[in-house]
Amino acid sequence: MKRIEDIKAVYFVGAGGIGMSALIRYFLSKGKVVAGYDRTPSELTKRLIEEGAQIHYEEDVNLIPQACRDKETTLVVYTPAIPHDHAELCYFNNNGFEVKKRSQVLGLITHDSKGLCVAGTHGKTTTSTMLAHLLFQSHVGCTAFLGGISKNYGTNLLLSATSPFTVIEADEFDRSFHWLSPYMSVVTATDPDHLDIYGTYEAYLESFRHYTSLIQPGGVLLIHTGLALKPNVQEGVKVFTYARHEGDFHATNERIGNGEIFIDFIGPDVEIKDIQLGVPMSINIENGVAAMALAHLNGVTDEEIREGMKSFAGVDRRFDFKLKNDKIALLSDYAHHPAEIAQSAKSIRELYADRKITAVFQPHLYTRTRDLYKEFAVALSLFDEVILTEIYPAREEPIPGVTSKLIYDLLRPGIEKTLCQKNEVAQLLAQGGRQVVIILGAGDLDNKMDEFKYILEQA
Repeated sequence: MKRIEDIKAVYFVGAGGIGMSALIRYFLSKGKVVAGYDRTPSELTKRLIEEGAQIHYEEDVNLIPQACRDKETTLVVYTPAIPHDHAELCYFNNNGFEVKKRSQVLGLITHDSKGLCVAGTHGKTTTSTMLAHLLFQSHVGCTAFLGGISKNYGTNLLLSATSPFTVIEADEFDRSFHWLSPYMSVVTATDPDHLDIYGTYEAYLESFRHYTSLIQPGGVLLIHTGLALKPNVQEGVKVFTYARHEGDFHATNERIGNGEIFIDFIGPDVEIKDIQLGVPMSINIENGVAAMALAHLNGVTDEEIREGMKSFAGVDRRFDFKLKNDKIALLSDYAHHPAEIAQSAKSIRELYADRKITAVFQPHLYTRTRDLYKEFAVALSLFDEVILTEIYPAREEPIPGVTSKLIYDLLRPGIEKTLCQKNEVAQLLAQGGRQVVIILGAGDLDNKMDEFKYILEQA
């Protein structure tokens, strides 16, 4: 890849993705001309435009700025979600531009730093954001490329001019994490996902196994207990385990009540008592153990860990309260895998044991629905009511016979259930009678959150 100093302009094909946006912000911070294409406007693309990026929404080569037409000084970054026949991507490929995947660029940018990477089917966004906060607010510091918007900082990019550490969310989609060179890594979970890419669960596990071999000698693998993954680490890499209640690092003396969670954190050479979770969800005990373990292993003090966990404000769209009063609660959660949905259901049930809980779920991807519709039905059946919308296609074309009805038909007997279009959800919520509503999925239903909030306040 060109040296960062030699690049004058960076063009992003698929600029609106959460991972791409962190790179956009990075190159803007370096004073580069940044432009790009995305299919649809969003709150994120609006923010990026305000920050200096030139983004358009039509697939049109003529809209590529002049500053991005010199192949000697322009780097082109694309996301695998973009089809290969995309007109702008074809223009750059056919005219000799340097064209890289987002993961390749991230790997090269972070290659010379100490990468603290968080991988796994689920839990990686919250864990990596929590780890970044623990480091950033401590004397250690860090740069961070995150897969969600940190509510502490209002961004998914943190920059440090002095810290050797870079926190990275390591994405297994399209084997992206194989471009990284971790100094230390967490693996949170290896439940099957992205089988449209991998084909089989065995191939998915093999991809994680290869990823563990990339950890640098002298580094650390921190792996959740009980995973099917058999690591393949190099000589000189230490392996630790973790979980909520077991493993080398774990929590003990949990105190949950009155909307608060306190724990003691235990490791091979550390014990920190009376840690309060800033976001009091039971899943954050486990996420917190992983984040605290890596922070501890890299020099964050016990008191800095205690303060950082208490002040952690969470991640946008991760069990994110939008409305909370005596009558009604409304949450947004990016959960789009059955294991994530089941965890959300359990966490919300702990908080609202005696209330009716309604889940509004927009399935994400035809392939994921095809492969996991039975598991989705089991997870969603943990709620009292389920409202299912049509599938959000993202990068995919429809698959015959694959619709949300596959999930709908397998929901447990007796559950309240509705199958509808996404533009009918607001009307359903306006009928009243609901106490706790959680909007689930990685699609675009979250764009209607302000409307849902208004309707539930009035209902």
